[in-house]
Amino acid sequence: MAKVKTAYFCQNCGSQYPQWLGQCKNCGEWNTLVEEIVEKSPAKSYTDKSKQHIINIIEVETFEEPRIISPSEELNRVLGGGIVLGSVTLIGGEPGIGKSTLLLQLALKMKKKILYVSGEESASQIKMRADRLTELQNPNCYLFTETSVEKILHEAKKLKPDFVIVDSIQTLQSQLIESSPGTVSQIRECSNEIIKYAKETNTPVFLVGHITKDGQIAGPKVLEHMVDVVLNFDGDRNHLFRLLRASKNRFGSTAEIGIYEMVSQGLKEIKNPSEILITKKFEELSGNSVAVTLEGNRPMLIEIQALVSSAVYGTPQRSCTGFDSKRLNMLLAVLEKRAGFQLGAKDVFLNITGGIKTGDPALDLAVVASILSSNEDIAISEHFCFAGEIGLSGEIRPIPQIEQRISEAEKLGYEKIFVSNLNKIPKKKYGIVVEEVSKIEDFHEKLF
Repeated sequence: MAKVKTAYFCQNCGSQYPQWLGQCKNCGEWNTLVEEIVEKSPAKSYTDKSKQHIINIIEVETFEEPRIISPSEELNRVLGGGIVLGSVTLIGGEPGIGKSTLLLQLALKMKKKILYVSGEESASQIKMRADRLTELQNPNCYLFTETSVEKILHEAKKLKPDFVIVDSIQTLQSQLIESSPGTVSQIRECSNEIIKYAKETNTPVFLVGHITKDGQIAGPKVLEHMVDVVLNFDGDRNHLFRLLRASKNRFGSTAEIGIYEMVSQGLKEIKNPSEILITKKFEELSGNSVAVTLEGNRPMLIEIQALVSSAVYGTPQRSCTGFDSKRLNMLLAVLEKRAGFQLGAKDVFLNITGGIKTGDPALDLAVVASILSSNEDIAISEHFCFAGEIGLSGEIRPIPQIEQRISEAEKLGYEKIFVSNLNKIPKKKYGIVVEEVSKIEDFHEKLF
């Protein structure tokens, strides 16, 4: 009887070791090495049977990748125009955020033959969720509850679907690997087989991936390298909005964003997020301002709320929701050092409404406006909006794509927008007053 060969794999990065170690030398994580059985095929002599040859890059012919236009405009935007034939897309997100609902809606809306593979739910559970999405029906949607990748691919080759959804990759296992589902070896082997099937049959595949406690997709990092597109579906489960972003896309930009709202009938696309994220106030209150931000090529207006109050305890509190806390500390230091506002002994609380998280530097001006408004208890007009980055010397720096931001604010009926005077604004008639400012002191004078 042949001796069983084993090796130790890091469950975080996928590195292989001949013996157990306390710390992975590659990624530095502790206690992540797990023993798994490995089957090594005998070495084969190299024979060149391929017809490939070296070619000059100038001679390479380019062609447009054929795409399937999905019923979801938000998904098409994030993918770069539609689903590419033969592509493998990995979508990750927290439990209960709506990954399975998003893909089931896609399967029920598309007028194509769909194979929906689930290793986590029974067919009756999937049917119950489909019944909740009452208006959606696709007679060519087939369910298969199985975890063996060999059986899944065997049935897929018989059915010949136009589209395959696998929920989730961590539940699958291959008979070639003697280890439990979810281990590095199993995920790598199952992903390889599915990607090979997708490329050979030119069938697009969607894989659902679990995430770890720090927000990374569970399993080896090589999984994200193998697939063509990696989508992150995130948002706060206590809020209605969900954001779909691409962290990797071989067929388009990674700057675009899709916005959905979770309702009782599933996920509803948000065509104009600015109108929903801005609350209509009956009276003007201090500490509120509107920022014109940009996600990819999509301008969006969001509401910033700030509360500045005297610190009850010795150490003042700094709390943020949806905004970088380190960035807030920097802006408070600039206000104190460059503009002379005494905020060191005061509590500052900041909130971006709607559960939206964004890292656009153009939010700085709206954040400062909200803080100054709350500190002086003077309300900002609800017809004003802001777009500008603030530097460490207190100057207001220019931001990209200013024309799109001004046009979006004008379209939504705002009367004045504050921007940097260093922005090259074209000399044309806008239906909105463009107020240019250079320093925080000038900004404070013109605002109040």
